[in-house]
Amino acid sequence: MQVSRRVILLGSTGSIGQSTLDVLRHMRDLPELEFELVGLGAGTRGDELLKQAKEFGVRDISLADAEVASGLQFDGTLHAGAGSARDLVESIARPGDLVVAAIVGSAGIDAVMAAIDAGCDIALANKETLVAAGSIVMPRAAERGVHLIPVDSEHNAIYQCLRGCDSDKEIRRIVITASGGPFRGMDQETVRNATPEEALAHPTWDMGQKISIDSASMMNKALEVIEAHWLFGLSSDRIEVIVHPQSIVHSFVEYVDGSVLAQMGPPDMKTPIQYAMTWPHRMEGCSDRMDWESLQSLVFEQLDHDVFPPVKMAHEVIERGGTAGAVFNAANEVAVEAFLNRQILFGGIHDLVREALDGIPAQEVHSLADIEGADAAARALVRERIGELMNRPATMGENK
Repeated sequence: MQVSRRVILLGSTGSIGQSTLDVLRHMRDLPELEFELVGLGAGTRGDELLKQAKEFGVRDISLADAEVASGLQFDGTLHAGAGSARDLVESIARPGDLVVAAIVGSAGIDAVMAAIDAGCDIALANKETLVAAGSIVMPRAAERGVHLIPVDSEHNAIYQCLRGCDSDKEIRRIVITASGGPFRGMDQETVRNATPEEALAHPTWDMGQKISIDSASMMNKALEVIEAHWLFGLSSDRIEVIVHPQSIVHSFVEYVDGSVLAQMGPPDMKTPIQYAMTWPHRMEGCSDRMDWESLQSLVFEQLDHDVFPPVKMAHEVIERGGTAGAVFNAANEVAVEAFLNRQILFGGIHDLVREALDGIPAQEVHSLADIEGADAAARALVRERIGELMNRPATMGENK
């Protein structure tokens, strides 16, 4: 068997992007694989982007930060600005290419849509694309006949466990595992007043800042619940979350006959990345193998929804439908940025997302413009609220 494919990597300088490049380096040594990296897209790290392009011989790149891009010297095609990832895809993508979508946040939606329209398969690491625009993305992917393979370890695990499943009628439920993050077992007051340094200290995964904060707040699990709803076509009552601090079992699928399939492995993103890139085949991996002798037990715990409310909010978002996902995601993005800038306390993230959901009614989605409008409205509401909080005296338990 010989696998030969062109790859476009969006979000190449981030955590997932760099792990993807590690996988590509590994696969250079596998005779049955031939992947050609033809495009790279990044956000602000121009120098790192140029190093990557030089190493892999890439002639087409994009950088979202136009100011940084203006100072780069690149002997090829450089797309710059807010829509540069989309421009890159539209300029070089061919039917059958693989686009690894690892841009953080809603900024990656239009590039994913462009890749689908070009007939590319998608290795999706950008969960926000489905959270905000799943009602558009999934039908478009089906219409174009492209495959959308999840890169998130949890959804990748479910995807693997569903191989051979002929119908969602065979599935009783899926269970997404959560490490519990750095605040597992802590009381509500301690968590609400946590610092950025504490929230960024994840016990098992090495990730970027935004996803680390989402993991600490359990917003990451909330986003994953919504993503799973769109990926696997399941109602919210068939998607559950359980805490598993070792991060060895990445998710479960429980079938109607009582059988439960789980995908297990060391907590290393290179495994789901490689699976998404080589699907439907399996190749020799570059991650550490399971050390069964050192694994004495597996621990599972119920999630404390009083301390971590986002997962229940996610079920509410699914039930509301329409633009609720776009509001939920945009509000969280702005709130996380404010927390990292020390403008609000950690507990303020949940509060602001709640205010956005309550303050902006869900509307039907007819086009990407509806998603963009809801996104903008949520960002404006949350930023206004942050300004109000910063301009009043702080009291115990408040945001600022």
